[in-house]
Amino acid sequence: MEKTIRLLCFFILLTITAMAQDKPAYQLFTANGKDVKYSKMLDELKKADVVLFGEQHNDPIAHWLQLEVAKDLHKAHGQKLSIGAEMFEADVQLVLDEYLSGKVAENNFEQESRPWNNYKTDYKPVVTFTKEAGIPFIATNVPRRYAAIVAAGSLKALDNVSPDAKKFMAPLPIVVDMNLPGYKNMLAMFGSSTHGNTKGENIVQAQALKDATMAHFILRQLAKQNKVLHLNGSYHSDNYEGIGWYLKQKQPNLKIATITTVTQESLEKLTDENKKKADFILVVPASMTKTY
Repeated sequence: MEKTIRLLCFFILLTITAMAQDKPAYQLFTANGKDVKYSKMLDELKKADVVLFGEQHNDPIAHWLQLEVAKDLHKAHGQKLSIGAEMFEADVQLVLDEYLSGKVAENNFEQESRPWNNYKTDYKPVVTFTKEAGIPFIATNVPRRYAAIVAAGSLKALDNVSPDAKKFMAPLPIVVDMNLPGYKNMLAMFGSSTHGNTKGENIVQAQALKDATMAHFILRQLAKQNKVLHLNGSYHSDNYEGIGWYLKQKQPNLKIATITTVTQESLEKLTDENKKKADFILVVPASMTKTY
């Protein structure tokens, strides 16, 4: 009996040692902090009309998982899946479509679509996948020149842009709820005033323009009876605000699933500050290498 107990203790110690030496690259949690398997998360994502995948732009694990989610949602929805992304602005949709359909060469597409500096490492795999799968890839973000106009002169400054320019943004006027926690946090960062539009308020309005525009182009895909996987910085969808808030203003019954990406020193449990940020939280080690 004593020998059996010693043997059992030995194997327990061996297991603990093996676990301590393990180096997981990520862990998934539910909003409440319960660890969850990828397959279980995927089951929930398949039920959604829209999946908002919030990333840290330089995180390689998030980009890899976005590609895996794209592939698996395509298996579930087939040609009725559209992928949208903050990383492309709405006025480059033509050249994006031309590239995806094989009408223009890849180098022309990359020169003319104003891709982010980390495009080749982080977003090209998803674009390539949509090209091979023959599904739409939607440039959902407002062109940055219009966001800059708002940052300098508030949403009212958009009254002066041309009808052609307005095709690349959400319909005006855009309602901004300055009491949303995310916008309030931004306002606190940049300063606010009770005397008219300050620089901080204009910056929040520029953020809202981006959120509303991304929601607008997502809704266009939903009108085609497509499901949508959307890739965006986590701040655009954390805490069920940003893009999700604007989607719900138009379609309150829309089923939206959200993922956010955070870093922690330990992957064993989700810290309190990271709970409730999204339906699923992708936790990556703080020591993870970055793409830039």
